[in-house]
Amino acid sequence: MQFHHHGYVSGDPRVQPAAGTGIDRPDELPDEVDVLIVGTGPAGMITAAQLSQFPGVTTRIVERRPGRLAIGQADGIQARSVETFDAFGFAERIISEAYRITEMAFWKPDPADPSRIHRAARAVDDPTGVSEWPHLIVNQARVLDYFAEYMANAPARIRPDYGYEFAGLTVDDDAEHPVSVRLVRTAGERAGEERVVRAKYVLGADGARSKVREAIGCTLAGDQANHAWGVMDVLAVTDFPDIRTKCSIQSEAGNILLIPREGGHLFRMYVDLGEVREGDNGAVRATTIEQIIAKANEILHPYVLDVKNVAWHSVYEVGHRLTDRFDDVIAEELGTRTPRVFIAGDACHTHSAKAGQGMNVSMQDGFNLGWKLGHVLDGRSPESLLATYSAERQVIAQNLIDFDREWSSLMAAKPEELGDPTELEDFYVRTAEFPAGFMTQYPPSLLVGEPANQDLATGFPLGKRFKSPMATRVCDGNPVHLGHHAKADGRWRIYVFADAASPGESAAVADLAEWLEHAPESPIVVSTPEGADLDAHFDVKVVYQQPHTEVDLGAVPSVFRPRVGPFGLIDQEKVYAADPADDVFEARGIDRGGAIVVVRPDQYVAHVLPLGAKDTLAAFFAPILGARRTTTV
Repeated sequence: MQFHHHGYVSGDPRVQPAAGTGIDRPDELPDEVDVLIVGTGPAGMITAAQLSQFPGVTTRIVERRPGRLAIGQADGIQARSVETFDAFGFAERIISEAYRITEMAFWKPDPADPSRIHRAARAVDDPTGVSEWPHLIVNQARVLDYFAEYMANAPARIRPDYGYEFAGLTVDDDAEHPVSVRLVRTAGERAGEERVVRAKYVLGADGARSKVREAIGCTLAGDQANHAWGVMDVLAVTDFPDIRTKCSIQSEAGNILLIPREGGHLFRMYVDLGEVREGDNGAVRATTIEQIIAKANEILHPYVLDVKNVAWHSVYEVGHRLTDRFDDVIAEELGTRTPRVFIAGDACHTHSAKAGQGMNVSMQDGFNLGWKLGHVLDGRSPESLLATYSAERQVIAQNLIDFDREWSSLMAAKPEELGDPTELEDFYVRTAEFPAGFMTQYPPSLLVGEPANQDLATGFPLGKRFKSPMATRVCDGNPVHLGHHAKADGRWRIYVFADAASPGESAAVADLAEWLEHAPESPIVVSTPEGADLDAHFDVKVVYQQPHTEVDLGAVPSVFRPRVGPFGLIDQEKVYAADPADDVFEARGIDRGGAIVVVRPDQYVAHVLPLGAKDTLAAFFAPILGARRTTTV
């Protein structure tokens, strides 16, 4: 972590200096904003957190509750989300307080006595080592707390505006702030008072019953709910031996998904309440906590669950639904106008909770949209960038629903209904990469290049997230994860994997470096405002094939050692070498002739190119960056 480049910092380095809209930020919600976010759930908060790094953008986030969420319903944190938390600077802290899932136990009817359950199998949670980050359980409220802390400490100093409920909107494309949003106060002396806020863009992250979705005419379509589950977070005394292990429990009486919670004693149970009768009209939701506990004991036989305290409980019906679009541009208008209103998270896709996908996919919705809004409003990119949000995320949501439909059906099945006794655990192991969040792959588009040169870096598939490799930082000899330096600062990453020649002898690297730093068509030159640091909008790193002891920093081109801050200090932490114990070139299938790997601000691989493909690199960025910036925001 670097933080002294603007002068000595004696306090918490996570508190960045206020800038732009963060200086003297008004407490009262203003009449005009650039971005108005409705809802402080995971999708809304990560979007606000990303936009907090754009102090030239006025962002406000409103919430109908009077204050922070105390108890959240979601709790599963997949490895991709932890990877994302690292970009926002709180992965290690949230890991320290979370429950870590390392394996899953599968309990089934005992063949010797089917009225009793027994442990039939165990499965490792990440059998292929898809990520260096763990699979966690931690309450959604804590995730939101960390995002709130991040954006309050960021340059834009964003804080939620509590006590405002969305009441409707209208769009006038000819206005400077085209979206007029009606809000109603829900708390305090002015409760019931209505006001209008005008915005350039609006994000509806207001949940499954989204009023923003309704206002732009989006509809949820899909399966009706047909199976009910009781869910409870409890403290209990029990003789069930795997109470602190994630478990799938199938018995003749029904099924349970057991999730140990953070803190060492609390655990969650999803208890099978059976098929929902036709014409039920929601009556199953009146199932009492006593009935849920009784059903759990019936399923757990011969073990006993003596519940001492209930922290939270609910009843829900499994349904799988997806909106027809993620923004306000109807099919007939595609390509003719800019989207002004977006929806994300549960407002777009609903499914079961048992695969732990809702919060995780919602955050990736927000991460995808946040940097795009920031780039457009900051003047870095044209408005056409915003159309890629719905195009990219709707496909991912459909994949999620397809996966969850199969997973939830297996979870609800009776043992005798399975074609193979090991079908559930086999599915869990076989599909581990999907729920972990790493099967997302965006197709070629404005933001993802064609795979003509994929063979140069087979371990960095185009459109998939940049899987962090190990490398040695040359300046201090520290082995580090290269991807862990990619923070949620809105910058593009260009990783130059050098050919076999050493610094000072590689003509290909020297030529590319000179072009990146000085050529008029270089994306760095095009994007960087006059007077800004060279790495203001692009983070450019080089990885050499030699051991770090053989890399002469003095011979490394200056684009990889840029001068930063008011003192023109040299950033020494952009030069890396292959770690002899874990060679990145071998680990990620990188051609020994070298390669360029371009990574988006949301950590997805955008392009793989040979070292000499300067024209192709310029052509890729030309429609994304637009004209050269002339002022610093």
